[in-house]
Amino acid sequence: MTERAYAVARAVTPRIHTHFSDHLAAARARGYQHLAVVPDAAAIEAMIDVAFWASLRREETYVPKISLAFLAPEETEHPLVLERSLPLDPTALTRVAPAVERPGIHLGVARFDGELRVWGTARTIPTYCFVAEVVEPGLIVVKHHRGDERVKFVNVAVLEGDRIKIVDERASAMPDCPLLLTSLLGVDVPDTWAGPVNVLVRLAVSMRAHRRGGLLIVAPAGSASWRDSIVQPISYAVDPAFAELTALRREVPEPALLDGWLERVDRAVEAIAGLTAVDGATLLTSDYEVLAFGAKITRRRGQPTVEQVTVTEPVADDAPRVVHPSSLGGTRHLSAAQFVFDQRDAVALVASQDGRFTVFAWSTGEDMVHAHRVEALLL
Repeated sequence: MTERAYAVARAVTPRIHTHFSDHLAAARARGYQHLAVVPDAAAIEAMIDVAFWASLRREETYVPKISLAFLAPEETEHPLVLERSLPLDPTALTRVAPAVERPGIHLGVARFDGELRVWGTARTIPTYCFVAEVVEPGLIVVKHHRGDERVKFVNVAVLEGDRIKIVDERASAMPDCPLLLTSLLGVDVPDTWAGPVNVLVRLAVSMRAHRRGGLLIVAPAGSASWRDSIVQPISYAVDPAFAELTALRREVPEPALLDGWLERVDRAVEAIAGLTAVDGATLLTSDYEVLAFGAKITRRRGQPTVEQVTVTEPVADDAPRVVHPSSLGGTRHLSAAQFVFDQRDAVALVASQDGRFTVFAWSTGEDMVHAHRVEALLL
């Protein structure tokens, strides 16, 4: 048995190749510019295969963190081109991994005389460029860039050992689909704040990253009904409300100032995500004002205990399940389900310490709480 024998790579390649071919064809038909080239099936399989085996190696005790992008040097700005390209194999990737582990740096892969080689590094890539990223040992994410380097990439497939998750873009068409899920699936959102900036996506990524677990409640701005579901007094109430994100939302930066403005948005997001690491719930309005953190959720007076929720994950072949909320996790999940059951115009985001991430929202069509498992989209 040779090292290059990751069966999953061959199994998923046809579906991934179809995904990129269809999206690029549709983008060309819409007149998009600066589009990537569709990688052939052999290139897709080889890049996934080598990324997987490299992820299982070590470089001076460190796990290689690499991102492979299929593009030629002329498809990126300011490429770093090696005088002698590297073979596309785990040994070569492991050795150069320390130089490219920072976010936003990709190892460029292209064909030279019919052979796939690593030619150097790229920091900008064309829209719909194929990317295979090593997240952790045995965990590979296939993704593409949606046209703005400042926006989270769209995940196409998550491969963990022998487990395959192909993202189902049709999940955005389900009734009452939360905006967070819609954006993660790569659907364009008309509101520029909700789309390219999408604060909830940035908050979800940051909450998951601190690995302490967290619960964020998003309640309608101007409403006080959420207080009926919170134990009083609140240990860490915020007065006046922390409104940095609200103020940033009102700003309309000039294009030349956009990067600096986004950095300020990210700093505010990091501050709020840090609050969710405290035991209890962080309360945020739909206008992005922080009202409290470390709050304890209680059942609203007169309301029954939530007994069942619908659970789905936006991956191919997933079937909705109706379960008791206790099967989803611990106290955070139970509290989030109860809060949304009682406050049906609210949304709850729950990050688990093990990396799972669930969005709880009320579904009018199902007449129950819907739990959306979205960790496959956040990697």
